[in-house]
Amino acid sequence: MRKKQKKIIPKSAQGTGFLPDFCTLRSMLITIVSAELLTMVLTLSTDIASNELLHELSLRSLFVQWIALASTALLCIFRPWLNRQGNIKAGILAWLIIQCITLIISEAAFQLLNDTDRSLGVINNHSDFLFRSLGISIIVSALGLHYLHIQFLWRQQAVAESQARLQALQSRIRPHFLFNSMNTIASLTRTHPEIAEEAIQDLADLFRASLSSAETQSTLGDELELARGYLRIEKQRLGERIQIEWDLDELPENASMPQLVLQPLLENAVYHGIEPSPEGGKIQITGRYRRNRVNLGIRNSQPPEGSTRHNSGNHMALENIRQRLEGLFSGEAHLTMSEIEGDYQVRLVFPHPWKP
Repeated sequence: MRKKQKKIIPKSAQGTGFLPDFCTLRSMLITIVSAELLTMVLTLSTDIASNELLHELSLRSLFVQWIALASTALLCIFRPWLNRQGNIKAGILAWLIIQCITLIISEAAFQLLNDTDRSLGVINNHSDFLFRSLGISIIVSALGLHYLHIQFLWRQQAVAESQARLQALQSRIRPHFLFNSMNTIASLTRTHPEIAEEAIQDLADLFRASLSSAETQSTLGDELELARGYLRIEKQRLGERIQIEWDLDELPENASMPQLVLQPLLENAVYHGIEPSPEGGKIQITGRYRRNRVNLGIRNSQPPEGSTRHNSGNHMALENIRQRLEGLFSGEAHLTMSEIEGDYQVRLVFPHPWKP
């Protein structure tokens, strides 16, 4: 029974709203650093004697950090609910949460520090202190939320452009062996109808993968099944001229990878290595899983000197595969070519598990 490929949408493309995950360590560090920079600007912009600067800076830093961290904690807790409200409503509610936190902490700070004339750099006036605190919070939080929304829109645009680019790359991958395969199937229809039916199913699977959406990712197990189907078709066409050897260790078949990566590599091996050789040749497919990385190798014999070879082409298929691997694994996957003892070898390495 053939597996169904699942559609995996990147996290950045999911409808999670514009508010980021405030629960991460990175968000906490950004909040702390931003709050400290704001504290320094507020302190240096006021007329404070140099001998009191450090004291004022420490008081303001404690005050601003409490507001920033408390707001981040509440946004962390309410983020799933907020992002379900829609971007505009979520932004307004998040802004109101920050103002409530500012009001509560400002009131507590004033009650604790109203015994000094210059606590937190303001005159000992209750309404004046709350007004200034809320005024700064209103402006800074509005700018911060606006920045998060702009960043969200930019990420959405980047994801859309990336998917369009990958769709264009994937749409170029069309099996060159279509007409040869149809001729092979036609010749098998009368003599071996059951083999012809299997070949048609293998060909349909290949084109289904080729014509699918760029958002659809595959797995190592599915790609190996497509590769086996492709080689079964070529085996029917080339007969004894092609020898196939599989050498696969225990591989994580659930490992994510782009669609139609192995089949074009095998197609190149057949087209450039096996077909031009009068005696045919051999293809070896190896697979190992070591240190959280999947290593796949495709090695094919080359035509002898003097035989008529196919045009080497412009390596578009290899470049397409590189770009699709880059789009999924962000530089952590590698595709290399080399010659070993007269044979041509392509090696593919990609991480598993992968967390973008």
